[in-house]
Amino acid sequence: MKVGFIGLGRMGEAMAANLLKAGHGVSVYNRSPAKADALVAAGAVRAASIAEACQSEAVLTMLADDTAVESVVLGDGAILESLPKGALHISHSTISVALSERLAKAHGEAGQAYVSAPVFGRPDVAAAGKLFIVAGGAPESVARCAPLFEAMGQRTFALSEKPEAANLVKISGNFLLACVIESLGEAMALVGKAGIDKSEYLDLLTSTLFGAPVYRTYGNLIANETFSPAGFAAPLGLKDVSLALAAGEALRVPLPLASLLRDRFLSLLAQGGADLDWSAVGGLALRDSGQGKAG
Repeated sequence: MKVGFIGLGRMGEAMAANLLKAGHGVSVYNRSPAKADALVAAGAVRAASIAEACQSEAVLTMLADDTAVESVVLGDGAILESLPKGALHISHSTISVALSERLAKAHGEAGQAYVSAPVFGRPDVAAAGKLFIVAGGAPESVARCAPLFEAMGQRTFALSEKPEAANLVKISGNFLLACVIESLGEAMALVGKAGIDKSEYLDLLTSTLFGAPVYRTYGNLIANETFSPAGFAAPLGLKDVSLALAAGEALRVPLPLASLLRDRFLSLLAQGGADLDWSAVGGLALRDSGQGKAG
């Protein structure tokens, strides 16, 4: 397929690279043009504008938050104005349920197709083409995405004809990840204060009760306090927990743990942790107990 890709952070760059490797024609656009250099060297076409990236069968976006997505999709000269009728916008960004609903309505009124397809996986998983993709949209639109999803991920979950459902699932998943990070940090602070080696403790946990990859990945980061460079920056963690709280408020679902996590992320950011990985929230418990690099 001939596609455009907008948003070349660590995730977006890896995803676009896999599309190229799979033989798709990819034009790339990023607000900071230098971020496209490696992809252009690998065969991508550099788009001079958002509009230029939209002259294709589909445009994919991987952007940080609602503000960035609104600007790229709904602004002057942006996707909504530039994408041809019948063409497809695939949004991989983790955005609010409310914005996803707005995008679906706006694209429908413009005669364009819209699929929300947020992903689970950190940058190394994206580079390996092993993302898990959660797709929401009309079945025929999701089917059109299949060759692209196959190039970027190991499995796609088509959950609903409503695009916003995919965003809600993604938000709920990141909320659960944040819960794991906080609870791991507290447990490691507890055993570490008693003199138990945190890495050995993690090996026990992941060999018995908690064999899921998330415990290994984030447990190692917390045990070794390896919070830089950030695979997923702490401000994005605060953003996603806030999205969970907003969704809960809209649906009248109390999320007391999300309220706790919001305050934990705010504490991390207030102490200068904006450039750290969001797993640094797990390191707060070490600091609070007088341990670790922050203790």
